[in-house]
Amino acid sequence: MMVTIIWVVFVILALWIGVVLVRDFLKHRHNLENNSWTKTGFIGFVGNFFDTLGIGSFAIETALFKFMKQSEDRLIPGTLNVANAIPTVAQAIIFIQIVEVEPITLVLMLAAAGAGAVLGAGIVSKFSEGRIRLVMGIALFITAMFMTATKLNLIEGGGDAIGLEGYKLAIAVVVNFILGALMTAGIGLYAPCMALVFALGMSPTVAFPIMMGSCAVLMPMASFKFIKEGFYNRRASFMIMITGVIGVLIAAFFVKSLPMDTLRWLVIAVIIYTAIVMLRAASKSNDETSQAK
Repeated sequence: MMVTIIWVVFVILALWIGVVLVRDFLKHRHNLENNSWTKTGFIGFVGNFFDTLGIGSFAIETALFKFMKQSEDRLIPGTLNVANAIPTVAQAIIFIQIVEVEPITLVLMLAAAGAGAVLGAGIVSKFSEGRIRLVMGIALFITAMFMTATKLNLIEGGGDAIGLEGYKLAIAVVVNFILGALMTAGIGLYAPCMALVFALGMSPTVAFPIMMGSCAVLMPMASFKFIKEGFYNRRASFMIMITGVIGVLIAAFFVKSLPMDTLRWLVIAVIIYTAIVMLRAASKSNDETSQAK
């Protein structure tokens, strides 16, 4: 029964943000960004394909946006949230059905992430481009750190639990609230959420419905504010919304095996490189601001 209710909530959120996005896109269809349908579609497919496998999409898509020059840096956080909202809902619906999680733990962590996003989106939409670059550069390094720690088994924990109670549940709720707020700055939730679940003694498999469900709740909420402020790339978001869903379905139902260890190390290397590029750009922005003064 609880799973069905969560499904209904996800569908409502997806339909709602889908309508909001399409209406805004059509309203500004004669004044879209000068980027490529093909390249942004490729970014959405690749990002959400690997997102469904648990690698995460934000860092990958940020790197591809930079490499392919498909968005202004200041618009990337909003674009990541708006573009991937519906593909992430698709992921959540799939994994909440196939992986069992204790309902109270799931609902509280999802609600906390959504509340954090509502707080964070309004703040991030007011950031300058230099600050966006700085925050995202740091965010990417943090993501790479979590992914590396997981790969090297440096994070102690793990177990067979499918739910939490007491102080562990309180910790999970508070941390997921923070992660929800950080998502609006372009900091992917998957890697730190997976580390959190593992550290609190839950089964690593349980991380999938929790992290995907958290994003499915928070991303539509954050996206509404980004769309309202016009603080996102419309062409890229519209295309990624479509190709992202395709990437999710192929990864979830057709991919049986990939050299995941090699792919994760490659992703970590790309994330670190992109973080360096972002921080260098942030430094240049600060220098230019200082000279202007």
